[in-house]
Amino acid sequence: MKRPIPNKLVMLVQNSIVALELVFAALLAVHLIYFILSRLQPDKNYSTMATRIHTWWGMFVILCCATLFSPLVSLLSLVVLTFFALREYFAMIKTRKADRRLHLWAYLSIPIQYYWIYTDWYGMFIVFLPIYVFLFLPLPRLLSKGTSGFVRNVSSVQWGLMLMVFGLSHLAYFPFNSPEFGPGLVLYLVVLTQLNDAVHYLASLYVGKRRVVPTANPYLTWEGFAIAFVFTALTSSVICSYLTPFSPRLGLLSGMIISVCGFFGGLTVSALKRDLLTRDDGRPVAAGRSYLSQIDSLTYTSPIFFHLIRFVSDLM
Repeated sequence: MKRPIPNKLVMLVQNSIVALELVFAALLAVHLIYFILSRLQPDKNYSTMATRIHTWWGMFVILCCATLFSPLVSLLSLVVLTFFALREYFAMIKTRKADRRLHLWAYLSIPIQYYWIYTDWYGMFIVFLPIYVFLFLPLPRLLSKGTSGFVRNVSSVQWGLMLMVFGLSHLAYFPFNSPEFGPGLVLYLVVLTQLNDAVHYLASLYVGKRRVVPTANPYLTWEGFAIAFVFTALTSSVICSYLTPFSPRLGLLSGMIISVCGFFGGLTVSALKRDLLTRDDGRPVAAGRSYLSQIDSLTYTSPIFFHLIRFVSDLM
């Protein structure tokens, strides 16, 4: 794919700012609709939507940082997001006091991973967590506590690092790897991911009949998946020309991939939470309002979309 001419780049920047204004207006409208529906239909459970709306406002701030300010501001915002996501995940894991040393090393890997992004060292960025941290993280646990509970404790930490740190850190790499188009790509990805989640949830709430995996997430249905898939793909093909240099065909493909990956991301994190929040007697522990549940899809869509762009174009 050829790089667009400078006039096209200026237009994309202007479109990104307009898109932020539209997102802000849409968030206000959605918040108002939620407020009205929660009062008119008190019998329906809108708690998930309420938590999701609050998360959208937080994501909107990050989108503004990524679009309006320097990539460094966006990176620091995502460092904070990653830290809180990983902390909530670790709070669900059953660990002894001695096992928390693993958590300390995991937290220390966050600034290192984002440092590779800041220096635009793609080679180290892509192998640091999956290879070096994955192989050497178990050593302190093995030397200090032996083999008791080794697999469960170490693998739980590694899962958290791959999803919350490695997956989400791809969001920060867009502006550094492609200063011209990165902010627009981040806006495009986050809007489509959150839109897909919202449509899936609402469609499942009103027309959903067949649940996908009731034991993992009772809110995900096949009807909701189908409606969200079509809606996200069509929306992507329409907005891609405003936020990205993609053709409508690539925009349609991106929308389909984002929808499917978002679905699997939400399902995977839901399964992890159900397993981690289950007592020894098999009874689940109430999770309450979960911040992690609102960004679970991004842990899958961010890396997949990033490497899709690197594979099919010369933008990254």
